[in-house]
Parts: sequence; structure tokens; C-alpha cells
Amino acid sequence: MVPKPTELILMARIARRYYIDDRSKTDIADELGISRFRVARLLESAKRAGVVTVRIESSSGVNTELSLDLQRAYGLSHAVVVDADDEHPENLRRRLGEVAADVLQEIVAPDDVLGLAWARSLRGIGAAIKGLPPCPVVQLTGALSGPDGSDVLDLVRRVAHAGGGTPHVFYAPLVAPDAASARALRRQPDVARAAELVGRVTVAMVGIGAWQPGLSTIFDMLEPDARERARSLGTAGEISGALIDADGVPVSTPLARRIIGVTGEQLNDIGTVISVAYGQAKAAAVGAALRGGLVTGLVTHDGLARALLAQAGDRVQAADAHAD
Repeated sequence: MVPKPTELILMARIARRYYIDDRSKTDIADELGISRFRVARLLESAKRAGVVTVRIESSSGVNTELSLDLQRAYGLSHAVVVDADDEHPENLRRRLGEVAADVLQEIVAPDDVLGLAWARSLRGIGAAIKGLPPCPVVQLTGALSGPDGSDVLDLVRRVAHAGGGTPHVFYAPLVAPDAASARALRRQPDVARAAELVGRVTVAMVGIGAWQPGLSTIFDMLEPDARERARSLGTAGEISGALIDADGVPVSTPLARRIIGVTGEQLNDIGTVISVAYGQAKAAAVGAALRGGLVTGLVTHDGLARALLAQAGDRVQAADAHAD
């Protein structure tokens, strides 16, 4: 039923006093000579009639609505979406690194063990991190230097220094020339010590790559036959070196034996695994990682978030059509 004009005016008056003037319902009731319960009913009626509309916004550059939608669609423990769709990749990596650093500072506790993998998307964390509980910080993957000379050892040390924790680093490449070389590297004392700590990691930060040129640092550094062999065995993406298929399930390939880093099975045992990912071209790989459950949280930007939500909607429609 449409409210009468006098009732609409009363709703607007009460809403202004309550939402703008910050008056209590009791104060408004005393002022107008009506009961507090009628004030409450009129406030609810004002929402239904459109006299009052609620819009949740953030001035920090975080898209709260997309973040909540993404969290619900994939059942994530954490999802933060930055309004930065049109930025240059380097600027985008910096902004995502700043947000990822904020997330770490919020969720990491003194009794946690933090694991950091290497990915281009994680480079900005080291420069942005300001404070952290004094927890151990473990290197999860071998090293791969960025254009600015940064690598995972530098990242681990910077983050550990920010909280006064102990960095656990090792010197080894992310991808060895062959499986025998990888086995020899894993026997090195510093590599072996870090590998032993992986089982204690409670929070991890990782990147996600798609198995395509320019969308995965591992793909780009491999010889063509190794890329194609991994693809033929079902590889659709990688989570900081852990190969996954289109459903986010770990893939066993000869290439996996050459990678010095955390495995899909180890990621599955870590309570909180947050990825920092960007680029709409990676939507299929990121969606697979989220659906497979190896990644429990995501820091991303609005363009990729919308692509992931569309992907989730398409899968629901396809499932409904199949059920019919």
C-alpha cells in the first residue's frame, strides 16, 4: 500500500533526525509525541517506500560490493577487490601489493607461520608492508628475479623484518634444468630446512598463472616441449609453481619434479592461502584455483573480479540446465 502524503513527510522527518542528525529513537519519539515502537516501524516503512535508501561505499579504493559478491560466489574466507581496472600493470601490481600487505597485517597473528611464494603480483608487498607480528616467514618457492632485481628472498626478508620475525630463505632456482638437478637442490641444507617448515605454515601468499605465454612466469621460462607436455597432461594453470588442471586439481607431470617449491598437496594442508592475481586473461586459471579449494582468499581488481563472477554464474546456469 502506498503511504499517504502526510505519512511520507513524517517518515522523511524521522529518517532525517535518525540517520543525519544521529538522534536516538527514544529522543525522536519524545520530540514527536509518539511511541518509540512507532518510530521504529516508520523507519522500516521508509526503507520499503524508498524514502530511505542504503548504499554501502568505501573511500579507500576497495569495491566492497564486488568483494562481498566474490566471497559468496566462491566461498572464500577473504576477498578484496581494488577499483583499478584500467591501470598500467606495474601500477596495478603496486596497488594490489599495498592491499595484500594490509590483509597480511590484519590476519597474521604471533602464533602463525607465514609462507611467501614468488609471483610478479606479490612484488609490491615487500615495499608496502609496515608492521607484522614477530612470526616466522618461510620461503615457499625457488627464486626468480623481477625486472627491478627483486626476488622471493628479498620479499621474505622484508616482510620478516617488518615484524621482527625470522626469515627462512634458501638459494635455488624456481625451475631446475631437470629432475635430477632438482633432487640435488632439495638436499641442500637451506632448501631442506625451509621444506621442513612448510608443514607448519598456517598463512600463505601465492600468485596464480595461466598456462599461456605472458600469463605465467614459469610457462615463459620453459622450453616449448616441456610446456606442451604439461598442457597435454591437463595443466591449465599454476599456483606459484604448483600445477593445476581446469578444475583446480593438482596435476602430476614430469615438469612438477623440476619445480623447487610448494606442491598442490601442501597448499591444501595450509589453513589460509591468499592469492594476489590480476589480468582478465587469467580468469579461467584463477577460477579453477578458487573452485579447487587450494586458494581460500583473493586480492584482485574489479575487471578480473567481474570476469570471475560471470564465470561462476555461467557454471550455475550450466548445472541448472544439465539438471533439467
